[in-house]
Amino acid sequence: MSDTAPIEHPTWLTTGDFTAADEPLRLFAAWLKDASTSEPRDPTAMTLATVDADGSPNARMVLLKGADERGFVFFTNVNSQKGRELDAHPRAALVFHWKSLNRQIRIRGPVETVTDAEADAYFASRPKQAQIGAWASKQSSPLESRLAFEKQVALYAAKYAIGAVPRPPYWSGYRILPLSIEFWHDRPFRLHDRIEFRRESLSAPWSKTRLYP
Repeated sequence: MSDTAPIEHPTWLTTGDFTAADEPLRLFAAWLKDASTSEPRDPTAMTLATVDADGSPNARMVLLKGADERGFVFFTNVNSQKGRELDAHPRAALVFHWKSLNRQIRIRGPVETVTDAEADAYFASRPKQAQIGAWASKQSSPLESRLAFEKQVALYAAKYAIGAVPRPPYWSGYRILPLSIEFWHDRPFRLHDRIEFRRESLSAPWSKTRLYP
């Protein structure tokens, strides 16, 4: 008989009452795990919202590649529109919507660039064709034709035909450092459940508020 103590799960995790959660990161992990078994396409897809130089918002879908107590990570060409906007205004918002579960999560906070070691490690894990594509694409820049892009792909495929493909110097990742995380769950007659976690700084404790739907 083992003398190891059994793992204790929080009450909300065993009862399914997410509104009883006292911190957001474990709740996020539980919802992402649920989505990974029910979402038909890609549970890591998330809307990323930024602002341009005029303060106008931009939103697009990206893929979550890391989530822990530090924040939420995605990777991109830093010379792309979103990269330029984040470098100029390092704050962002994320939205996850899992239609199969009738759930949504909204996240907001400042943004930082990941370390070179983190970017190198993730780039090395990508399929080689995706690595070649990162070299060939001048993301968000005007493209004269599809053929021109395919020529660039062929050029870099030949250049890196043998051996490992290095990470382009203009390709890295961003981490959204959450200061607010809101969980939304659909209920009949639009009487939805919403709870919001907030903190004043990255080192401050989370506070929780239940919101009207």
